[in-house]
Amino acid sequence: MTTDLRLASFIAAHPACVLVEIAQAKGSTPREAGAFMLVAEKAIWGTIGGGQFEYMAIDNARAMLAGGGKSVIDIPLGPEIGQCCGGRTRLAFTPISQALADALEARMRGELEQRPSVFIFGAGHVGQALARALAPLPFAVTVVETRPEALEDLPAETETHLTAMPETLVKKVPPGGAAIILTHNHALDFLIAKEGLSRPDLAYVGMIGSLTKRATFSQWLKREGGNEAMLSHLILPIGGNAVKDKRPAVIAAMVAAELLETYAALEETASKRQVPSV
Repeated sequence: MTTDLRLASFIAAHPACVLVEIAQAKGSTPREAGAFMLVAEKAIWGTIGGGQFEYMAIDNARAMLAGGGKSVIDIPLGPEIGQCCGGRTRLAFTPISQALADALEARMRGELEQRPSVFIFGAGHVGQALARALAPLPFAVTVVETRPEALEDLPAETETHLTAMPETLVKKVPPGGAAIILTHNHALDFLIAKEGLSRPDLAYVGMIGSLTKRATFSQWLKREGGNEAMLSHLILPIGGNAVKDKRPAVIAAMVAAELLETYAALEETASKRQVPSV
């Protein structure tokens, strides 16, 4: 089996394929309702979570391509299929039509537009590693630099800005976005952080460094008119203290996890606000 990263190109290459979608998910399941994959005779795109239930879904989709199969399958994720999730999924199978392909493309465009924006200020070793770590994750990544050579070899989907005054681009971060400060100059870090902390609408403002750097920045911020309330919104050091490894790729992995946790918490809070009280 092969996997194509682009939905449109997969459908163009495999016009005879079946959409497999999790129509309902109860309890502990590998993926949530709405997750989908496409199954062609000898290729697949995406995943609904793997494991035995995905193999069952692939088999049914290919049976449908051959003229059989079922349009809906209800699968308990228990010992009878060799899985121990304990939940239950209802899978819907629909042969791809042009209208369905267009709807999937529109859905994915909408999801891309809703991704949180992450601005990385500084493309040194850690900035480069972080851009690569975030590339496959649900973020829209922008890298800001003063050095043109530092913007080379970034992931293709990364937006870049070359500027002599990175702090002026903090205002470009969309509301709900993140500003991660990784420049080669502490004074520049402080200027960017001050601008970021003046934006209470940002979900995350983080700076690479140490507790000593945090104390130094705190003193500088107070001299510049800042206060403890502003400082409380600053993540410094980024990535937490659980792992002491300072290699760029490790720091990047920890920061990526921190961002995912931040936005997951925001989504959970938002969903609780939408549930009416009884």
